[in-house]
Amino acid sequence: MFDFLKKKKEKNEDLTALSALPQSITESPELELRDILAPSALKVNAKELNLGEKLVRSFFVISYPRFVSEDWFSPIINMDKMFDVSIFIHPLETAKILRAFQKKVAEVQSQISSREEKGLVRDPLLDTAYQDLENLRDQLQQAQEKMFEVGLYISIYATESDDLDKVESEIKSILESKMVYVKPALFQQEQGFRSMLPTADDELNVHSKINSSPLSSIFPFVSFDLTSDKGILYGINRHNSSLVLFDRFSLENYNSVTFAKSGSGKSFSVKLEILRSLMFDTEVIVIDPENEYEYMAEAVGGRYFSISLNSDHHINPFELPEPTEDESSANILRSQIINLVGLFRLMLGGLTAEEDALIDRAITETYALKDITADSDFKNIEPPLLSDFEMVLSVMEGGESLAQRLSKYTKGTWANFINQPSNIDINKKFVVFSIRDMEDELKPIAMYIVTHYIWNAIRRTLKKRLLVIDEAWWMMKSEDTASFLLSLAKRGRKYYLGLATITQDVDDFLKSPYGTPIVSNSSIQVLLKQSPTVADRIKEVFNLTDEEKYLLLESGVGEGIFFAGLKHVAIKIIASYTEEQIITSDPSQILAMKQQKQASRQVDE
Repeated sequence: MFDFLKKKKEKNEDLTALSALPQSITESPELELRDILAPSALKVNAKELNLGEKLVRSFFVISYPRFVSEDWFSPIINMDKMFDVSIFIHPLETAKILRAFQKKVAEVQSQISSREEKGLVRDPLLDTAYQDLENLRDQLQQAQEKMFEVGLYISIYATESDDLDKVESEIKSILESKMVYVKPALFQQEQGFRSMLPTADDELNVHSKINSSPLSSIFPFVSFDLTSDKGILYGINRHNSSLVLFDRFSLENYNSVTFAKSGSGKSFSVKLEILRSLMFDTEVIVIDPENEYEYMAEAVGGRYFSISLNSDHHINPFELPEPTEDESSANILRSQIINLVGLFRLMLGGLTAEEDALIDRAITETYALKDITADSDFKNIEPPLLSDFEMVLSVMEGGESLAQRLSKYTKGTWANFINQPSNIDINKKFVVFSIRDMEDELKPIAMYIVTHYIWNAIRRTLKKRLLVIDEAWWMMKSEDTASFLLSLAKRGRKYYLGLATITQDVDDFLKSPYGTPIVSNSSIQVLLKQSPTVADRIKEVFNLTDEEKYLLLESGVGEGIFFAGLKHVAIKIIASYTEEQIITSDPSQILAMKQQKQASRQVDE
């Protein structure tokens, strides 16, 4: 007991002594942002800084040529190295500059006159300087140009001093070939590094006087990228971190293809494009095979139609579109008959030449039963149903067996799918047709019917639209559906339509005789992470280098190569937090959102 009290007393004395220390010592330090960002150690040398595990060396530009081209800085911006660039632009008062110019012009004029009096040979350098000064003074007086003091600094990073020397030599050789000269910030590396920080403090203060025109050539986003004046943000250029901004409707056609293995972010990237396109008054229609767009349609106030055997949403394939100003009723009817023959070829598992001709005649007679001919007005008509076609076919010579094969679509469980009047209205900016609940055997048929219905609706009114066909390999299984997909790719531009096809089954898509032509008729191509089994095929079709093939094999989720016209860049697709919540395809995130929604409903009840 005594020992215990003795220890307790000693402990109390220790606490008393601790409380006597200054408060600044006993308080735990407060963690600040600079403590997180700062390197673990810093060593300042004459030629470089040692920042923890990295070395950094800073340079400044000391001289420019008389003329600079608009892309002189591009080779530096596009170097595949780690570096920072800081550009400090300090505007100068035109009145002060003009006074200095007047003095400088007088000096040059005096030198020229002095040489003439002495009978010396004319100095072309003085004549050129005089002309340049006079021209620039005129432009300044007319407010066509302004003068600036410009500091251009570059900092390079490496882990070894030898690597820094190699990068330094490369930068110097590139710039000196353009008559631009740089010097290392000897004994000013600390000031050079601080001048690179986003605090915008110019501590080097090494400036050159430059007027507006050549100054514009230093614009830092001149790079091997796809940054255009308008369009949407597709992602970040992995090569130089510039923005990939592009407008598909500015190209020769508005189509795109996206190839990627499962889980590599292909649907995510297309959803992101859809979300951003909606903000620019583009109507979007999606054929969704896996219910991936349902939550997105709900979030943006679109329409969502589930196409299945038990669905309340129906499409009558015999429905006729209204002819446009440059189309006649006869052409519309002829095109519709051809499309229906393709549909029945798909539904009946193929047709002989005789059966094909019989089906063609039966369709014409079915429309005639409803008084629909080449001279009819299609505005106020009641189109026939599949059961009407079956009835006509059954009474035609040689049509009994075809009618019997067709009966499964007009009677029983399959009748609800196709033998009903259309009751779908797609007059919304965002419309989704889901075929997830449709039997696999009927999915190609469903996609054929839906795409034809969409095509007929598109032809009625001219609007900027994007048609997205996810898992397009379903349509490549049949020659008729693949042929129609190619026809959409070729004819869509006339109706201001962009076709976006997405697939993970690259082999099935490209093995079809229509696969490569669809790719050729797509100005935008997006290749994300690929599996080794199809990498060589992708390399052949898209004329990739070995490095680009390996890039696709090693890419992470949402990374790949973005082609637009004749240009292509390595891209990383990035979404904001809000966008990601709307478009995510991650099952864990979707489940969490559903549980959160369910919990909020229970609270409301």
